[in-house]
Amino acid sequence: MRRQGVSRLAMATLLGANLILPTRPEPVAAVGFVEAYPATAAAMRAAGPPYADWVAGGRRFLAFDPRGDGRVVEVLGDLADADRIAVLVPGVGSTLADFDRGLGGVARRALAVQAGQLHEALRAADPTARVAVLAWLGYDPPDGVLGAAGGASARRGAVALDGLLRELAERRPTATITLVGHSYGALVVALAAADAPPQVADVVSLGGIGAGVQSADELRGGRRFWAAEAPTDWIRRVPSVRLPGLGYGRRPGDPAFGARPLPVAGVAGHDGYLAPGSATLIAVAAVVLDGAAVERAEEAR
Repeated sequence: MRRQGVSRLAMATLLGANLILPTRPEPVAAVGFVEAYPATAAAMRAAGPPYADWVAGGRRFLAFDPRGDGRVVEVLGDLADADRIAVLVPGVGSTLADFDRGLGGVARRALAVQAGQLHEALRAADPTARVAVLAWLGYDPPDGVLGAAGGASARRGAVALDGLLRELAERRPTATITLVGHSYGALVVALAAADAPPQVADVVSLGGIGAGVQSADELRGGRRFWAAEAPTDWIRRVPSVRLPGLGYGRRPGDPAFGARPLPVAGVAGHDGYLAPGSATLIAVAAVVLDGAAVERAEEAR
């Protein structure tokens, strides 16, 4: 029993330990604007199935790199004309192989599926809105819980994501950008938001592991920070350990963190936040379309 207690304490400490050492930016496939579509499509056709089939169906990609666990960035909507852009960042275990089919073959866990559902919700909420959703697997997430104990992947992911955000801000300076991170991806978007261009107005955590700080007030950049955490999400059992100078800090879904809460009715488990019929999906779409209006509505209640 004593050994089990020590193991639990060790795991809690590992989960709390984050951002320990400075890390060099991770080399990733170059991400360009819409001019990258033809070159990316050619690379995917050359890679063969299933990637050739994706572009044969008319899908558009900013980046593709099949090496290792893979990188890919898919665009839904007209990015060249969008004035509302959502960037969706996945968490632990996400790879190119699971991008379409989902972790463990479970479709609701697929980044491509979740991005499609968010895009459909945006179109349903406002058919006239010029919106685009980016399914951004532009970093190498940790492979499992032990890998997620550290923040090296999140730091590298934040550097790569910042590169994309600056490109978007330069090409679409009047657009408003919303970052949406799921699980470990919430840490990535929180770190990226600290130095992001002003076009990034809102940051959304869905079942987030942490944001690198103890409260929303400590986040740099002055963005609106939103969080959803379902009662059935196992992320609630992860200890919010923080050591001096280290740790994820409180989960964004913890009321003590101080994020603006999003509704979670209809959300099942850790992977159902963007499932059709969930209150969170509708709320995230509303934030992407006009986070300031959602904030005013909440304050008026």
